[in-house]
Amino acid sequence: MAPKAADTDAAVTEPQGEAAHHDPHGGKLSKKAFLGLSLGSMGVVFGDIGTSPLYAMKEALHHTRPGLGLEDSVLGVVSLVLWALTLIVTVKYVIFLMRADNNGEGGTLVLMSLAQRAIGKRLPLFLGLGIVGAALFYGDGVITPAISVLSAVEGIRDAPGAPGGLAHYVVPISAVILIALFMAQAKGTHRMAAFFGPIMCVWFLAIGAIGAMHLAQDITVLRAINPWYGARFRAENGLVGFFVLGSVVLAVTGAEALYADMGHFGRGPIRLSWAAFAFPALALCYLGQAANVLAHPAARANPFWQAIPTVIYGPMLSLSGAATVIASQAVISGAFSLTQQAVQMGRLPRIDIRRTSETQAGQIFVPAINNLLMIGVLVLLFVFQSSSRLAAAYGIAVTGAMFVDTRLAIVVVHRLWKWNWLQTSMLIVPVAIVDLVFISSNLLKIPDGAWLPLVLGGALIIIMWTWTRGTQILTDKTRRDSVPLAELSDILRARAPHRAPGTAIFLTSDPELAPVALLHNLKHNKVLHERNVVLTVKTAPTPRVDDHARVYIDRINADFQKVTVKYGFMESPNLPKALQLCRKKGLKFDIMATSFFLGRRSVVPSATSGMPRWQDRLFIFLMKNAANPTDFFKIPPGRVVELGAQVSV
Repeated sequence: MAPKAADTDAAVTEPQGEAAHHDPHGGKLSKKAFLGLSLGSMGVVFGDIGTSPLYAMKEALHHTRPGLGLEDSVLGVVSLVLWALTLIVTVKYVIFLMRADNNGEGGTLVLMSLAQRAIGKRLPLFLGLGIVGAALFYGDGVITPAISVLSAVEGIRDAPGAPGGLAHYVVPISAVILIALFMAQAKGTHRMAAFFGPIMCVWFLAIGAIGAMHLAQDITVLRAINPWYGARFRAENGLVGFFVLGSVVLAVTGAEALYADMGHFGRGPIRLSWAAFAFPALALCYLGQAANVLAHPAARANPFWQAIPTVIYGPMLSLSGAATVIASQAVISGAFSLTQQAVQMGRLPRIDIRRTSETQAGQIFVPAINNLLMIGVLVLLFVFQSSSRLAAAYGIAVTGAMFVDTRLAIVVVHRLWKWNWLQTSMLIVPVAIVDLVFISSNLLKIPDGAWLPLVLGGALIIIMWTWTRGTQILTDKTRRDSVPLAELSDILRARAPHRAPGTAIFLTSDPELAPVALLHNLKHNKVLHERNVVLTVKTAPTPRVDDHARVYIDRINADFQKVTVKYGFMESPNLPKALQLCRKKGLKFDIMATSFFLGRRSVVPSATSGMPRWQDRLFIFLMKNAANPTDFFKIPPGRVVELGAQVSV
């Protein structure tokens, strides 16, 4: 039995002013705790965008037209970078999208839920957009670790006094770092996470200070703050200028993390960290790179590393390695969290999800996703072998996910925030135009590697859509072939079967119908237990559910009781713990005298299922490889009885 996605009824909150600080889920925070969350957000939220200076300016300048003057190219590129950070990160995500939350949580799937709530029903369009956004995030999760770590290790090529042959070790060193990172996931990252924030703070201080040093040598670079320089550069360079935009977007990779990680730190701490620390440091870094390139034209080949003073080159090389590992960790953890959400919402099959910390809810480990990401990252590393080649594949996943957020935001702004169409258009249209421009510029890179995240995303879209469609078909067929529980109760009163001592718990996704396992138990074993519980696990539209609202008990008659257990989409089910709550609410049972009955369905393809035959086979493959419900729901294996049936889809 897979948990089904529930209709959403999320809380969309508006900022209440910055004087009163709140935690991610609504409680008030002390000033010290607020600043602590702000520091913590530096290590998780801004890792990706904070390491973009390693390659963003280099790639953008690499694609400028050779015939254009150096000053016009540098000022135009850095102006575009600064305004991309301002419009996409600050305006779109920090100011507006972070105002839409589901009990403190953010992200593409949360935004999909909010849009569904705004309409009042689950439309295929929103489901499709949510699936596309999630799939593109996985594509981003494969590319980010590879390009981030590789771009940091590439710094040894330009290290003062480094032998020429050292460049051959860039890929092997990167591979060792990445393998170690993925192998460490099983042990949990909560112990290391305490150092992430301080390390990233040092990183931002360092790149900001180095940028300020070069900027002081040529203060005229501040002209690039004027958007006219970026607009002129784009207008005067035609297709080349359009192509450069595809590299400029690398400066905002990780912007979606501001929204997706809101549930971990809260709106206020992330906003403070961005406005007071991360944004100024990034702006100084990019302006400093521009000033150094104008003073030393040869530095355009690698603006970041050429701007590092010789005396601190070694420490900066080590610091960049730590920063890129942190950036990679944030994306990997994000992929784990997204997988948990997708499973709970019924978009992916049950999968083994393990908790690595007893005290921190967000600390989870998903072995299958970890292995797939590691394989994908290593394949990219050895196939592309340089950050420049990987950069061509990077932007399309990021811009695609951002456009999905924009499209879903239209419904949230208009229907939930009650903005009229004029107000909505004034906000969304300019943002959508910027997104489309960046997407279009990255589509030009499809021959150079941008096809990769599209292929990865397409494969994941097919998997999620097949699972969603297949489970719906299976649910509909089961509903048609089942007997209503109330009708079965009447039949059993008229013809009482043999009674077995103890309690039987039957898991089902539809509590109104008699569970398949119950019907098979009556049919083949000819018995009915003294006490029978029809148990349904539902996914609530909120990230987490308080224990007092976790279970609901409905007594049908002396033979049957219905129990509904609710979990948030950020929680992992644990039925034994939930049943302890049931005992407190009057449900009498002894776990040693209780049997859990699960229906195991053997699915065979059907020509009339509503899906093509290849999709039937894919769905069957996914079902066979889904996690065992005994393990997924943490049921004691010795108390489980499985009864099988063959079903066609």
